[in-house]
Amino acid sequence: MATAEILVDLGAKVYALDRNGANIKGIEEFIEVDLGDKKSIDAAFKKLPEEIDSFFGVAGLSGARTNYYTTFTVNYIANVYMTEEYLIKRMKSGASISYVTSTGGANWEKYRKEYMKFIEAKGWDEMVDVLHTFAKPDSVGMMAYALSKRAMNYYTNKMAVEFGEKGIRVNAVLPGSTDTGMKREFEVEAGGEEALLSHTGAAKRLATPEEIAEPLVFLNSAMAKFISGVTLIVDYACTSMVTVGVIKDQMDRKVASKFYNSSMVQNMLKKQLAPLEEDDK
Repeated sequence: MATAEILVDLGAKVYALDRNGANIKGIEEFIEVDLGDKKSIDAAFKKLPEEIDSFFGVAGLSGARTNYYTTFTVNYIANVYMTEEYLIKRMKSGASISYVTSTGGANWEKYRKEYMKFIEAKGWDEMVDVLHTFAKPDSVGMMAYALSKRAMNYYTNKMAVEFGEKGIRVNAVLPGSTDTGMKREFEVEAGGEEALLSHTGAAKRLATPEEIAEPLVFLNSAMAKFISGVTLIVDYACTSMVTVGVIKDQMDRKVASKFYNSSMVQNMLKKQLAPLEEDDK
């Protein structure tokens, strides 16, 4: 919502796509969409203008309350499908795309073998077929989060090259821990509030939604007209702390290992996420 509110204040014509309602004054239209459903995406784009100047791929799931398939589909497959099925046809030279990925997708350059099958897949159905080889339908979505974000970081660079020939810029913002509606989910995944705050950089607090939305809007603005292919880390030096050795890089590991889908690990993950079930009662 923060991104949409900033865009409205700047005078943009904003179409908000979400599964939940968007109570934002000044938007052109709210369009309900389930990003885990191809038909729902198709229906939503029928309601959008034939020419799109900027696209903000903000939606995402933590994987704490959704299974592996749903998490990866919303975070990665939906973005790729919207980009290649619709945006390329509706954008002209000078247009721009900015995705929100995550610092949870760090080390994407190092572990690219994990997700290259998705990058090489053509179309929604083929990507889903690849997904089904990675996990069981009821697998916990936590590991799908990291894998989907790594794939999106690579995809951002790939499309910056391919779309660059058409004059379309493609970038991504990689937020650190942020105070959103998924805050509780990330707390439980991290092992508690203190554990989550330990990876908030020199700020020692969560970012506000506005502090992530502002650089996202910047990347799609004329002020960034010569910037493309950037995966912009917004974590108040948390990544720098890893670089200089102040804190350990917890994401320097494989996240697509079949080990994570073993019964033993799945049961451990479900036990870890049990507090969320208690919250929902």
